[in-house]
Formats: sequence, structure tokens, C-alpha cells
Amino acid sequence: MAAAFVDREGELASLEGRYGSGRLEFVVVYGRRRVGKTALILKFMEGKPGVYLLARQTSEAENLARFSLRMAEALGDRVLAKNPLRSWDAFFSYLSRLDGRRAVIALDEFQYLVEANPSLPSVMQEYLDGELAETDLFLIACGSSVGMMERISGYGSPLYGRRTGQILLRPLRFHQIGGFFPRYRWDDLVRVYGILGGTPAYLREFSDGLSPLGNLRERYLRPDSLLYMDAPFILREELPDPRNYFAIMEAVARGRTTLGEIISDTGLPRGTVGKYLSVLRDLGLVRREVPVTESWKSRRGRYRLSDPYLSFWFRFVHPNSDLIEAGRIDPVLEEVRAELDSYLGPIFEEVAREAVLEACRDLGLSPSRVGRWWGKRGEEVDLVVLDRRGRVALLVEVKWADLSGKEAAGILRNLRRKSEGLLEGYRKLYGLVARRLEAAVRGADLTLDLGDFDRIWGSKGDPAGRADRSVGRPDRLG
Repeated sequence: MAAAFVDREGELASLEGRYGSGRLEFVVVYGRRRVGKTALILKFMEGKPGVYLLARQTSEAENLARFSLRMAEALGDRVLAKNPLRSWDAFFSYLSRLDGRRAVIALDEFQYLVEANPSLPSVMQEYLDGELAETDLFLIACGSSVGMMERISGYGSPLYGRRTGQILLRPLRFHQIGGFFPRYRWDDLVRVYGILGGTPAYLREFSDGLSPLGNLRERYLRPDSLLYMDAPFILREELPDPRNYFAIMEAVARGRTTLGEIISDTGLPRGTVGKYLSVLRDLGLVRREVPVTESWKSRRGRYRLSDPYLSFWFRFVHPNSDLIEAGRIDPVLEEVRAELDSYLGPIFEEVAREAVLEACRDLGLSPSRVGRWWGKRGEEVDLVVLDRRGRVALLVEVKWADLSGKEAAGILRNLRRKSEGLLEGYRKLYGLVARRLEAAVRGADLTLDLGDFDRIWGSKGDPAGRADRSVGRPDRLG
């Protein structure tokens, strides 16, 4: 089956806009493995002269020889086919002679090229500032190691200031995954999102011909499956010694969200935990939250894993790897079945945030800050939207549950009680988001359940024309 290409209109528009400049462009595209970087680049290259070059973890000479062959095929250059380029100086000098063709040259897995020759960024700097500066070449450097790609193009690197564009490709958001599963209802989409997150390659592993738990049995909880094996693979690419990182991430996945709880759960020294959390945050694997009313310096920060795929893997898969390796899937599935609704609570809060921000338009709100709030005595509000310009605060409780009218009214009363003394000077609005609301909720300024999602996002989040499942190869040069 062809690779799915869903959404990404913003990133495509950014690349197309730069392509129309008619001048030299050097764009860095990076993001975690499987997130869809290659599909984005190939989609962009459709109908354009160019060549896509995929680096391997091999010698510089072998990569240059393959690149020479690919370019010779695209250009019809028999001389290049028989005399491959033997250095990066020769490679970029050759590209400088393509001026006038508006060629797209995409170097994928760029970090492998730098590993083989750390001087490559310096060589590129020289040519970007020199022979390539007046050409109309469109050069893309794409990489899957987030840390390395940020170092390559960041401050202190020879390439700092040379890129004309940069795209950090993130996983799809919840409302964008419906194009992969047209037969699923919204509740099943929430379950799938809680298991896989928004990484396109993972979403393609599931089929809407099976239930989410059926997919878990058949396509995930097997030692030979991509979904089972990929989490440690991608983490080991970023983290040279992942043992302590794994311990920290597993603790966070189990709900140990404060620094003290993580230290107690892992048994690691405070300094070690703080240092490792800083690395995980820099890589985008963990995020730190503070109460929405406080600054980022607040000492009451809490930590969460940034990706539902990793949250699920560390919560259910990693602790049960011995059972999975032994083929004892039923006990793992029973644990998932018993605890899935509880696990999905925080996931549904993220889904609700997307929905509420869309609904804010109907309330006339212009959100300036969005987040959770918690107090010193344990009280919490799942979602707070602040409109600082209008001095309005929308406070929302989120429940992954089917609520009767009586239950919903009680939750709303408790929300009003918790908000007493909070956000003085703001006009307060109150809302509730649930899996299903069985009756209207009096006194609420906003109520949403899964039945409202079609109105907010269109059928299954897949408006007409959004899903394009055919990604072709770029046209030949010439």
C-alpha cells in the first residue's frame, strides 16, 4: 500500500513559498524518525526537477558514489556516471554548475553524512557563501536525529545563519488522524491516538478493519512488530546510554510527575534526574508544565511525556516486555483493557484542548495562554483558557466518561467552587468536555462531547481532499 500523506498543508506551503523565490534556498527539515519527513519532501518535489538522495550509515566514499550515480541518472550525465564525485568539495562544485535549472537537491538522513565527515558543515558553509550564493539551487538537508540536527544548524555551527528556512516536523495532532481510519468513530480515534500518537508511520500499522485492542493484539504486542521495537530504537539514536532515561520516562508514564516523585520512584540522585530531564526536554520527549497562572520559573512544575506513543509504550509495553517476548500477550491485553480508560484521561485532556480552542471562536475569545491549573491543597482544573486582552478566563473540566445530567451538574458546581479566589479581575466562564453528555448542562458556558467533534472538525477530522495516499517520486532533472 502506498504511504499515506495526510495534512501538512502548512509545511508544504512554506516549502512552495520558498521555491517561488527563485534564489538559493537552504532549508533544514528535521524531526523524529517515522514522523513523515521523507513523505513531505517527496510530495514537495512532485512535478519539480530534482533528485532525492538518501544517506546510509556507511563511508563517505560509498555515499558520494551512490549520490553521483543518482544525479547522473537524473541528468543523463554519462561522464558523472563513470567518474563519481570523490569529495564534498567536488559535490558542491558540481551543484554550482546546475544554475538555471531550479533544481531541488534533497539530502536525507543528513546526520549520517556528518558522522562520517564532521567537517561537512564547514565545507557547506564555504560553498553557500561562495560558489552557490548566486545560484537558484534549492538545497534541503533532512535528518532524524533531533539533537544532532539542532547542533548542526544551531549557534556555534558553521551553518548557523546560512539556512533560509527550517521545519521541525512534529507528529500530527489528534484531529488530523481521521484520514487514516475512515471507519472509526471518534471514541476509537481517541483510543488509537492514546496508543500511537500522531506519527504517520505508526498510524499506518493499524487498520480500521480491527478494533483498537484487536490491532494491539495483531500488530503491536509482538516482538517482531515495528510498534514494539521502535521506541527503544529511536531513543537509543538520541541517547547514548538510555538506561536512566528509560527509568525516568517509565516513572513519568506511571504518573510520577513531580521532581520529588521521579527521584523517589527511580532512586536516582536529584542532580542526575534534573540533568536527564533537561536533556529529555531539549529533545522534545518530555515537557514541563506549570500552573497556567504562574511563570515558567514556578517551583511547582510537573513533567509529562510529550508523545502518546511513548506514554503508552512506557506505561504498558516496556514493563511487560518479558511477557511479550515470551508470547504471553493475554495478560498484557487484560492489563491494558482494565486500565485503558484511566490512562486515556490525560490524553483526552489534550484532545479536549484542541476542541476547546476551536470552540473559543464561538465564545468570542482570543486565547493568550492555555494550560492546566493546580493549587497547593491539591485542587486542579483540567483546562484554563486566558484571554488577557478581554480579561476573560474559561475554566473547563474534562472527563473521559459518559456523564448523566446530574453528574455533569455536580462537576460544574465543583468547578465553580475550586475557582473561588482564582483569577481575580477576570470574568469567568465555565465549561465541560466529556466522552458523552447524556443531557444538557444548565449554567455551563461551553459543553462538548464526541458528538460535537464532527461540527468542529468535519467528519472524522478528514475534510474533503485532506487525505492523499499516493506519494510519487520527483521528476527527473533536465
